[in-house]
Amino acid sequence: MPARPVLAALVLLVARVVVAQQPLPRSTPEREGIASAGILDFVRAADTSIDAMNSVMIVRHGRVVAEGWWAPYDSATPHVLYSLSKSFTSTAVGLAAAEGKLSVDDLVLKFFAEDAPPQPSANLRQMRVRDLLRMNTGQTSEAPFGITEDTTLRGQTWVHRFLAHPVPYKPGTHFLYNSPATYMLSAIVQRTTGQTVLDYLGPRLFEPLGIARPRWVTSPEGIDAGAYGLDVRTEDIAKLGLLYLQGGLWNGTRVLPAAWVAEATARQTSNGSSPTSDWDQGYGYQFWRSRHGFRGDGAFGQYMLVLPEYDAVVAITSGVRDMQAVMNLVWDRLLPAMRAEPLPDDPGAQRALAAQLATLSVRVAAGRPTSPLARRVAGRWYALAENDRGLRAVMLDLAPRGGREPALVVRTAAGETRTPLGIGRWVRSAAGFANGIERLLAVPAHPAVALSGAWASDSVFAVKVVAPETPFYSTLTFRFAGDRVVLDGEHNVSFGATTLPRIEGMLSAAARGSDPAGGARPTPRRNR
Repeated sequence: MPARPVLAALVLLVARVVVAQQPLPRSTPEREGIASAGILDFVRAADTSIDAMNSVMIVRHGRVVAEGWWAPYDSATPHVLYSLSKSFTSTAVGLAAAEGKLSVDDLVLKFFAEDAPPQPSANLRQMRVRDLLRMNTGQTSEAPFGITEDTTLRGQTWVHRFLAHPVPYKPGTHFLYNSPATYMLSAIVQRTTGQTVLDYLGPRLFEPLGIARPRWVTSPEGIDAGAYGLDVRTEDIAKLGLLYLQGGLWNGTRVLPAAWVAEATARQTSNGSSPTSDWDQGYGYQFWRSRHGFRGDGAFGQYMLVLPEYDAVVAITSGVRDMQAVMNLVWDRLLPAMRAEPLPDDPGAQRALAAQLATLSVRVAAGRPTSPLARRVAGRWYALAENDRGLRAVMLDLAPRGGREPALVVRTAAGETRTPLGIGRWVRSAAGFANGIERLLAVPAHPAVALSGAWASDSVFAVKVVAPETPFYSTLTFRFAGDRVVLDGEHNVSFGATTLPRIEGMLSAAARGSDPAGGARPTPRRNR
């Protein structure tokens, strides 16, 4: 599925629900009927054929049998879910319906009469909560969503924009994957319960499942985005999947009505007919039907794969362009390893699997640790031509004193940032230079980063930047020629262009003792 246009109004990231983490029980693969060798084959295939795996957790019969994070990702760091957030919003709707706060057959305008157009169309008047849930609103395009430079939309709430958007078809007759529709579900939950989805789910979902410190982006009106913007850990994804796999039961206690689970994960809408595509198997209430079971998923490869036939859940985070390829690996490599009965212990395969999972890593910057040019360029400032990213000067501090890590040092109008980088390894920082990844996310504004660097050739130094709360990594390549440097950059995935505009620079007066951010500066030509 191609990446959807960025829903760029990530206005405020809110973390309000604080509960104790409650880990899932652990077991060995063989005890739960999976061959460790089969899981190892899957993990190795994912590691070699998928460019940007972030994490995987496999749950069978309610127990985690394998889990791994590609460094610098780790088990404790929340990860953005993008549209996988929709399945959590759906869960809130199901709980609110069970409490009598709303019905899926309620008309949408019942909740927002004051935001409706002066003369609502007949189709808009017929739109129901059920139509929002199953992406069947009757619209043929998404309403303007998020922060926009369109002056005609300023001052309009996101709800108003949705209700003002044309509804050319009768609701229930045309499928359109529609994130603003999910936002409307979030708004309805807030309108009927008096709480945001995040707060409403706190005692009803997050606390029972032990999902600690979830965060959710809100709109300017203080409504959780619903369609996206939730950050949780990989294990929390697996927990929601397990709740649905168990028909709404958690440790023997009813958390979610069984009827809602069945209805939400059934095929409510037809969306294609290809037997080989996981995007053509139908859509439920903010859940996709899959060739095997059902799922929640998000842009660039965030997956909650629920497999009732196998009594299994697979949670994956990644940063990929081809989301189908990741699912194909699960279907082709992992599912054949699952058996109905326990298998004999295989200590050798279990040790090999554990070793593989413990040493997973995002590929570091490729190249050599040093170059004949290193001593000449290291520690010297290069003043940069005017650019859209606000970079004024850069320096590679490759031989720092006092036992410090090598670092990439960047100057902008806001000041100087020194970000440690590992030579041939990852060095993680709570914040630092993100090479434009921060522009792909409005929040967090200053994401955690991890950097590695290497000499790709005698005159080319590459820095690779990972933001471990996100699916993004980025490369920044320094090409040195005499006193000149050319900077090229690229993101692994993006809602827009992945290639960054080229920036040129010159060895600065700072290399001779003056500050490139003040006083006279060379004026290298601008190149976009």
